[in-house]
Amino acid sequence: MTLETVSLGGTGLEVSRLAMGTWRFGRRLIDGEERYDSDDGIVETNEERAADLLDAYAERGGNFIDTADKYGDGKSEEWIGNWLADRDREDFIIATKIHRPRRPGDPNGEGLNRKHLRRQIDISLDRLGTDYVDLLYCHRWDDRTPAEEFMRTLDGLVSEGKVNYLGISSGSPDEWKIVKANEIARRRGYEPFTVTQPRYNLVDREIEANYMDMCRDYGLGIVPWSPLAWGFLTGKYSRDRDFPDDSTAAADARFKSHYLTEENFDVLEVTTAIAEEVGAKVAHVALAWQLHHPDVTAPIVGASTVEQLEENLDADDVSLTDDQFARLDEAKTASLV
Repeated sequence: MTLETVSLGGTGLEVSRLAMGTWRFGRRLIDGEERYDSDDGIVETNEERAADLLDAYAERGGNFIDTADKYGDGKSEEWIGNWLADRDREDFIIATKIHRPRRPGDPNGEGLNRKHLRRQIDISLDRLGTDYVDLLYCHRWDDRTPAEEFMRTLDGLVSEGKVNYLGISSGSPDEWKIVKANEIARRRGYEPFTVTQPRYNLVDREIEANYMDMCRDYGLGIVPWSPLAWGFLTGKYSRDRDFPDDSTAAADARFKSHYLTEENFDVLEVTTAIAEEVGAKVAHVALAWQLHHPDVTAPIVGASTVEQLEENLDADDVSLTDDQFARLDEAKTASLV
C-alpha cells in the first residue's frame, strides 16, 4: 500500500509517515568500525543497492529522504543526487545535515561556524544535484560557536534559497539549547528550527521528560532516529539466546550494556505479545507505536536490503487499539517499577 503522509511540524510540508534513512549508503566497515581513511573493508550499501532501496521507497509513495554530509563520507548525498537526476526533484523532500568534521586537521572544518556552514551547504547541494534542500539539520549542537552567529548564518541560507527549513538532530535531549536558539531567532526575525531529530523508541525514552513538551510548545516536528533501537526491537534478540559472532550484540559493547538489560527485555516481551495479537512482526509493532504516537511525525527507517525495507514500510499498515498502544507506552515504566 502507498505510504500515508503527515504534516512536518510547522513547515506546511507533507511528508511520508516513514522517512527513508540513508546512513548505510557508502558506509565502509573495517573490523566492524566505520572508516574512510582506507580503501580496505566492506562497503555496507553500494550505489547499485542504494538505488534499488530508493526505488523501492519511491514505489511505495515515499517522499522523505534523510541523509547527511558525513554519511558514507559524502557518498550518500552523491548517490541520492545521481538517483534524483532521473526523477522530478519536486516530488521529494530532501533533508541533509551539517556539523561533523569534514576536513581533517582543519580547526574550522567542523561545527556550525559560518565558514564551515557556508562551505558545506554548497558541497552538499553539488553532491545532491539540486539548488536547495527542503530541510537542513544541524547534526549536533556546537558549543564553540555562539548561537546568535549560527542562527544568523542559517537564516542567510534560507534567504538565499539554498535551504527551505531548519532542524536540529540531537544525540541527547538538551532542549534548553534548542529553546535558546529559537528565542534568538524569534527576537531577531531569523528562521527558527521547526523540526528535531532525536533518538526515540520503545526503550529509549529520554525525550519524554521536557523535550517533548518543548516540541509541543514550539510546534516542532519530531523525526526520530533509531526507532528500532539498533535492531533490538526487531525480535531477533531474547534473554537466553546466544548471539552470532557477527551480530551487533557480539561486536558492540555499548549495545550490550545499553540494550541487553532485563527492563528492556520486559519491553520486548510486551511488544512480541502484541505482535502476535495483531499478526505482525515485532519490528512492525515497534514502528506502529511511533506512527500512532501523537507527538511523533515520521520515524526514520533504513535497511540493508529491499526486502528489509519493504518489511519496515509495512508497519504503516498496522493498526493498534488504544489498549495496545497504552500497553506499549507503559511497558518501559512498568518494567522499572
